[in-house]
Amino acid sequence: MARKGKSRWRLRLLGIAGLIAALGGGYLWWDMSHWRPMRAAFPMQGVEIGADDGAVDWKALKAIGADFVYLDASASAFARDPSFVQNFEDARAARFQVGAVHRYDPCQPAERQAANFVTVVPRDAKLLPPAVDLDMLADNCPVKVSDAAVQSELMTFLNQIETHTGKATILKVSARFEERYHIAAAIDRNLWLVRDRFQPDYAGRPWMLWTANHALTNEADKEPVRWVVVQP
Repeated sequence: MARKGKSRWRLRLLGIAGLIAALGGGYLWWDMSHWRPMRAAFPMQGVEIGADDGAVDWKALKAIGADFVYLDASASAFARDPSFVQNFEDARAARFQVGAVHRYDPCQPAERQAANFVTVVPRDAKLLPPAVDLDMLADNCPVKVSDAAVQSELMTFLNQIETHTGKATILKVSARFEERYHIAAAIDRNLWLVRDRFQPDYAGRPWMLWTANHALTNEADKEPVRWVVVQP
């Protein structure tokens, strides 16, 4: 009987421990999905929005504290975000500061990508500096592209879109892109880094923008949004 009693207690303890672990995991998930950096530390905060985010309630987005929005505009040589024009008009109407993002493709020529971007994004002095999303590697390009060529073509692209916008580009560099190409040290532009909750340091120098939560659950949108803060 004593052995059976001990076995029952062990099962109960295991069950309690499992419940505590489940509750703790649930709380951590909830906390992370709703977490934003303190406004006192980062007064300027905003979002990055694209077609995958669906319809956006811009008034609600402003109500939860977004001051600016970066809109996905173009990608590679031909792709364009189908929601860019509507999002641009709606964000402006809601009195947001607006910027545009291009997703860079190291497999495609710089000139074609720049032509794609300038066709989509208007020349407007009120726009925030353009941002270039650097995450895709050249490993799977149909024609081999050397690391040196990636850097050279990227500089050509930056020069061309900066001529169009009249502003220096912000480099939105992922950790894997930086590890491979060391762009932060090679190209002198402001940085936009990505890391949930903890401030990123993988670029080896200070950043200007930080995606602090790539999937923020909020009242403004049915889908989570990418929450971005500005270095004060």
